[in-house]
Amino acid sequence: MRQEKPGVLLVNLGTPDAPTTPAVKRYLKQFLGDPRVVDTPRWLWWPILNFAILPFRSPRVSKLYASVWMEEGSPLMVFSKRQREALAQRLDMPVELGMSYGQPSLDSALHRLLEQGVTKLIVLPLYPQFSCSTVAAVWDGLAASFKPLRSLPDVAFIRDYAEHPAYIAALKASVERSFALHGEPDLLVLSYHGIPQRFADEGDDYPQRCKDTTDALASALGIAPHKIMMTFQSRFGREPWLTPYTDETMQGLPAKGIKHVQVMSPGFAADCLETLEEISEQNCEFFLHAGGEKFEYIPALNADDEHIEMMVQLVNARR
Repeated sequence: MRQEKPGVLLVNLGTPDAPTTPAVKRYLKQFLGDPRVVDTPRWLWWPILNFAILPFRSPRVSKLYASVWMEEGSPLMVFSKRQREALAQRLDMPVELGMSYGQPSLDSALHRLLEQGVTKLIVLPLYPQFSCSTVAAVWDGLAASFKPLRSLPDVAFIRDYAEHPAYIAALKASVERSFALHGEPDLLVLSYHGIPQRFADEGDDYPQRCKDTTDALASALGIAPHKIMMTFQSRFGREPWLTPYTDETMQGLPAKGIKHVQVMSPGFAADCLETLEEISEQNCEFFLHAGGEKFEYIPALNADDEHIEMMVQLVNARR
């Protein structure tokens, strides 16, 4: 009789191995080469990527990574490893970490679980709100890893957890800690990673899932509607992305009388370049330069106890 043995595969986006131009170039080539991320026809996209984007973008991005690099490594990798270790301590089953791009790869993490005799794979992509450009890319990666195998495990794939009560409770606790430390701001801004508007028009329900999180958190906080708003950051390329844009919002708020803001990025399970540099530094500068007076970034949930408890609940519901 087949003995059922569950195991957990935590997945995040990935990160360069080092804050250097060659490492960033390798990472960006894999990331931007995924049709889930950029769906421009390959014959057109590959020359642009390899001869226009990578040679110029990689040196600039490597400097940004260097500005947030931690002693233990890339922030996203450091916090993701802490999450894996904390979750493993709470569960009586193997837990491995894999990245869609870079190392440790999805394939290597999957095989480590299979080598431990795992027969039921619980896949937890650390993207609270589903998007075809993130969660679906995890599905693609798993399918590619499964293709050469003669035997496959059962799979429980967690699509997202945008309004899971434990996730909202963890966000609420994080916001309340920030309010207690810095005072309640004029406006709480929830900045989510953007996607092309076209993706949403073609059926990606990511914008709705972001709204679901925003509405659930606002309700949990009991905050007035005019004191919380949702924006989108990190756009890339020339086509329209989801609006309102975070950077343009930060530049316009002081003229509307908003002098104190706190910003959190609920779509990021771990702090990374997009939160520590783009939000905490760039957008802070935009806001203050435009006449704002106080800007605080509320950190990602990272390995907070409430965040790990949420993961435990998600896994236990599918074991």
